[in-house]
Amino acid sequence: MARKRKGRQIDGWLSIDKPLGLSSAQVVGKIRRILDAAKVGHGGTLDPLASGVLPIALGEATKTVQYVMDGAKTYRWTVRWGEATSTEDREGEVIATSDVRPDEAAILAVLPTFTGEIEQVPPAYSAIKINGERAYDLARAGETVELKSRQVRIDRLTYLGAVDSDHAEFEVQCGKGTYIRSLARDIAVALGTVGHIASLRRTACGPFTEAQSISLESLEVVGQGPSLRSCLLPIATALDDIPALALTEADARRLQSGGPVPLARAASSHPQAEIASGIPCRAMVGGLLVALVRIEGGMIRPVRVMTQNRSEGADDVDHP
Repeated sequence: MARKRKGRQIDGWLSIDKPLGLSSAQVVGKIRRILDAAKVGHGGTLDPLASGVLPIALGEATKTVQYVMDGAKTYRWTVRWGEATSTEDREGEVIATSDVRPDEAAILAVLPTFTGEIEQVPPAYSAIKINGERAYDLARAGETVELKSRQVRIDRLTYLGAVDSDHAEFEVQCGKGTYIRSLARDIAVALGTVGHIASLRRTACGPFTEAQSISLESLEVVGQGPSLRSCLLPIATALDDIPALALTEADARRLQSGGPVPLARAASSHPQAEIASGIPCRAMVGGLLVALVRIEGGMIRPVRVMTQNRSEGADDVDHP
């Protein structure tokens, strides 16, 4: 006999405005408690010293987390010139200092070299694994951590201005795997000084933005009542960038049973040539996601099936 899953079945996304001082895992734990949710995950880790947009997947939305993890992120951040720290943020010990304070002209001149595909060495205090161990665990144990350079993508890098002689603000839109601490460190070095991140806030993560976000305190208020529906975003929110295929109810049931459906029977949001290229697609019925699919030989084949209830009168909280 199968074990009954504990907690409520809630399907959808929340965009949480993560406060300072909490890890992403701690936020997940708090939301599980607030909502009594059976299944909770997050799309894109934020360090405790960073605030801002943390997408939270509930129920069937956890099947789409990877699409958010792979999406672009936008950060606003402040660099502290003249001090390098062991962790490359304000939490670490100062390990180097400099009297050099770059001016606006120098900053603007160097930023183009940090745009596009660039090489970046991640911070020693990061979650990257070395021989099965997290880099930050090795660094905290006093071991020398040497991480290899890797390529990351910077789509946009903007200088927002000086806060004072020691601090400057920036905004960056970047791809998966970019470390803002490393970016601040490398910009400082290129300007003939040293520096570290003094503050960091994520303003967008994939399709999730500040405007959609809700605080944990607000969620405490609405979490057990019908008002939760106003905060809960559809599962397909995470898939805005991939083609949509509109199916009939009969074809959706066939897909959910593991059977293929002819592509010719689906209405598409993209040109047929793009759909046929093998890129991931989302199968939809009446605006509701029923499966992640791929196209093979003119047939739509299921990759990940959603099991949320599509019947009339379904619970609005559990099934947005």
